[in-house]
Amino acid sequence: MADFTLRVNGSEKRVSVPAETPLLWVLRDTLALTGTKFGCGAGLCGACTVHVEGSPVRSCSTPVSQVSGKSITTIEGLGANGLHVLQEAWIAEEVPQCGYCQAGQIMTAAALLAKTPSPTDEQITQAMNGNLCRCGTYERIRKAIHRAAGTANGNGATR
Repeated sequence: MADFTLRVNGSEKRVSVPAETPLLWVLRDTLALTGTKFGCGAGLCGACTVHVEGSPVRSCSTPVSQVSGKSITTIEGLGANGLHVLQEAWIAEEVPQCGYCQAGQIMTAAALLAKTPSPTDEQITQAMNGNLCRCGTYERIRKAIHRAAGTANGNGATR
């Protein structure tokens, strides 16, 4: 066991876990932040995506030792002061069906919009590549990202 200090959703948290423990399990089991989901366990599906220092990271394959002292944002922290614009867009576009992958989808989309405020369809496709949705709501996800960005489609035209 080792002691680590994490900055999760703006609060400092101290945890005592083995250094190789995946961040996902520290978030879910140690800190009771269950919005981040386990999907594949190999960093391939995106369900476990969180932000580390503002970048999307697959928490199932990231050892806690690699993120000690870094700022981590989970889906719970994304809309800490009410719904995030992406969460509002997800609701408006009726994106979720089963909803399992949606936290990871939203976290990946939030990182995209932070870097690229008005993304094109191609930029959305590139950023979201690797986030799997078993229900196939990819077109609604794209629409929701455009809604959150204030664009009607990939040409940058505003709504």
